[in-house]
Amino acid sequence: MLSLYELLKEYDESNYYPFHMPGHKRNLFNKFINPFQIDITEIDGFDNLHHSEGILLEAQKRAAKLYHSEESYFLINGTTVGLLSAISACTTKGGTILIARNCHKAVYNGIFLNELNSIYSYPQNSLKYCVNCGLNPENIKQMLINNKNIQTVVITSPTYDGIVSDIESIAREVHKFNIPLIVDEAHGAHFGFHPYFPYNSIKMGADIVVHSVHKTLPSLTQTALIHVNGTIVDREKLKKYLNIYQTSSPSYLLMASIDYCINLIDNKGKDLFREYVDRLIYLRSELSKLKKIEIVDESIVGHNSIFGLDRSKLIISVKNTDITGMDLYKRLLNQYHLQMEMAAGDYVLGMTSIMDSMEGFQRLIDALIEIDKSINYVDSNYDFNSCLESEIYYSIAEAQKQEAVKCNIEYAKGRISAEYMYLYPPGVPLLVPGEVISGNLIRNVREYKKQGLSIEGMLDEENQIIQVIKE
Repeated sequence: MLSLYELLKEYDESNYYPFHMPGHKRNLFNKFINPFQIDITEIDGFDNLHHSEGILLEAQKRAAKLYHSEESYFLINGTTVGLLSAISACTTKGGTILIARNCHKAVYNGIFLNELNSIYSYPQNSLKYCVNCGLNPENIKQMLINNKNIQTVVITSPTYDGIVSDIESIAREVHKFNIPLIVDEAHGAHFGFHPYFPYNSIKMGADIVVHSVHKTLPSLTQTALIHVNGTIVDREKLKKYLNIYQTSSPSYLLMASIDYCINLIDNKGKDLFREYVDRLIYLRSELSKLKKIEIVDESIVGHNSIFGLDRSKLIISVKNTDITGMDLYKRLLNQYHLQMEMAAGDYVLGMTSIMDSMEGFQRLIDALIEIDKSINYVDSNYDFNSCLESEIYYSIAEAQKQEAVKCNIEYAKGRISAEYMYLYPPGVPLLVPGEVISGNLIRNVREYKKQGLSIEGMLDEENQIIQVIKE
């Protein structure tokens, strides 16, 4: 059996093209030095991330300047550590938090660690494309009016699929209650660098914004930034939790990767984004000519609380055809050596960045033209909504203190979940501990299994057994 290193090396030498993160696409302008030669610890002259005074302080200031943020901090444990730190800094143990129900599991882990009571704002759903859509600012306003004890609001924008909510309006409503708005903008680190893409949430008034620079920009996996603005957030408390959650041995390779990325965008970003957008416009134009396969475009903006669309994301829909999202995913991978980011019930998701080549784009165009000719129209009578509203019986922390037993999912209707259930990727919980299991959820799980989608949180390989709270 090959070692992991050998398998990675073999993969690098293959012709598989990445329509997935990280944003560097294994393609940098300059050859990177042997990583072992520059893998150091906090030696003289190289500063300390947890008490930055020199080169790391200046590097973080450059990041803040690029993003027009008051302060920015390097994260080398991904957006996850930024979200955990932000939630801990903006709440008290046992407090109440309002979150978008389609937040990443890292937000739910922050809720668990701080034993918070969670209130959910549910995104609207597009039956046409079966994606989670935007958050309604009016709904958030009403929740804040009805729940005066909410300490902070956390939302995800853009979503994994590139759906952008009206951050400016949401921030305005949240700030009327003098509480902070935390935006998980992990997939929007490229926002604001070209008018083809939406503004970032820093400009739109969010108090804390977390960016995964590795997702859509040329930086190594795990690298991220957290930005803080305004006077509502206790910045010293935020720094304290960053020191708690981040490793005490931060990788200088990862930090150098962030700094390299910031300098690249600062010095060459204008040209890089102009050329990238030209390629992307060509790609989307060619894909719009497909007959049965459909590429989600900006026509969805203005509906279902969708305020904007990240057009770097390719939602390639096969709804109302005789293939599923997983079928398309496998065909692109096995026949054309195109590795997509994710398969969903009726679509696949592709990710692009400034590092993508015209050759890669043309390969995708040619592949989809061939596939489009080979498939047929059918009537689809199943609509996926992965963000079902559920009754909350226990808080997450309380649920995980209860005794749990195993139960077949087919007989779990009305039982209270003791564990999470995810489609992964993207890592948004279908079911949260403490929620009552509904018939619609069971129906969805049945369909996900039929489609061959990856479900996490079940106890067996057949995805039949779930943990529920003992009656």
